[in-house]
Amino acid sequence: MNLKEMLKFADEIVFAKTGQHLDDLQAAVLQGTIQRETYKQIAKDFDCSESRIREIGSELWQILSEELGEDVNKKNFQSAMERFQVSNVSNFAQNVSEQHISGSFNTCGEARHPPEQRNSNQLNDETVNAKPTKTLHQDLSEMPELGNFFDRTHELQTLTTWILQQNCRLITLIGRLGIGKTSLAVQLVQQIKDEFEYAAWYTLDEFPTIDKFQSNLIQLLSNSEKQDSSPTNQKRLPLIKYLQNHRCLIVLDDVHNLFCSGESAGKYKPECEEYRSLFKQIEKLSHQSCLLLIGWEQPREVTQVKNQNTPIRTLQLKGLDIAAGREILRDYGLAESDNTESLIHRYQGNPLWLKSVATLIQDLGGGVTELLPNDTILLPEDLKDVLQQQFDRLSELEKQVISLLAKESQPVDRIKLLENDIIPVSDLANALQSLSRRCWIEQQANFYTLPPVLKQYIKEL
Repeated sequence: MNLKEMLKFADEIVFAKTGQHLDDLQAAVLQGTIQRETYKQIAKDFDCSESRIREIGSELWQILSEELGEDVNKKNFQSAMERFQVSNVSNFAQNVSEQHISGSFNTCGEARHPPEQRNSNQLNDETVNAKPTKTLHQDLSEMPELGNFFDRTHELQTLTTWILQQNCRLITLIGRLGIGKTSLAVQLVQQIKDEFEYAAWYTLDEFPTIDKFQSNLIQLLSNSEKQDSSPTNQKRLPLIKYLQNHRCLIVLDDVHNLFCSGESAGKYKPECEEYRSLFKQIEKLSHQSCLLLIGWEQPREVTQVKNQNTPIRTLQLKGLDIAAGREILRDYGLAESDNTESLIHRYQGNPLWLKSVATLIQDLGGGVTELLPNDTILLPEDLKDVLQQQFDRLSELEKQVISLLAKESQPVDRIKLLENDIIPVSDLANALQSLSRRCWIEQQANFYTLPPVLKQYIKEL
């Protein structure tokens, strides 16, 4: 469904419920939701208070939830509407079939017509969105559009092998904010989704507790089962049973939202503890599905698994190579003669970091060598905001260790770190492990270092 069709469909649902069509503000909320705008952006565009927009949104979600028969909210509005439309198309097709079987269709020569002739445009409107059976088993409405995708051939091949050949059940894709985790996962899903009976993508800022996530996923799986057969028992099964009965690919993005800020990496929020049991079930119990987790950090139970004979894998995504980094910089008018290779190294091939500093250089009208002499690191305000999000998640102990590393110009030996008079040995060891799991520090043998961009950020705090 395109934007116009979805707004028209929503207007019909609201009119049927309230007897009134969507007003301009309601339409603006729905349009902004479809275009993935925040309530704050919608309010700004419509010159209205954010609280008023939220109030209107809440009213709309309640109306749509009652009419569509499921919990509708800002994150799943589009997918809920599409599921409802697919259900209507299926019911229409079933009615046509039943009419034909009962003989209510008349035969005239070689052509068959229903008793009431229908306008061809009406039939086209009702069937244009009918989809092949396979698409009924996919809920990828939360999956972002791919946009520009830079070469990740090796990583794609690794993930594809783990999933399709080695049948891994639980995979985590981790890396710093902006490194390209989600883009890689989108490319992966587009390539392999048709190898599965079901494919679904969910973002975990929308599902902070497991009940809502499981309810939405089970609804997708159970509804599809009902469409594929005539059920005698409509009781929903536990999620793991569906994963055992069907081959499913499920992506959970922003998995770090399950974990506490101010604590060591991977510690669950109290309300998210049940995810731990789900992940253990997916690891331990035999099934034919795969769960892909994406985030800045991973569950502790996953990081403990190092044995390649287990059905669990972790891929930490690194920065882009020089060639891919140059593609980004060329889009910002930075020629190779501008010492772009040095810039890519300094910002470690992180696409988000490179785009941020390239925008600043472009706005200032200068070249790389001119603005960044002698390995200077520029931190644009938008990049500081991004780094602040991740820094705020660190524990106080981790921040102390980061401060120690920021003072060093060279990689620091573990023994030297342990000799400090500030942090006890056991606490320091745990902090180093946690920082590594958050992708904040780099380790080579027994030496630790803080990446240049993060070191500069700590110095400017």
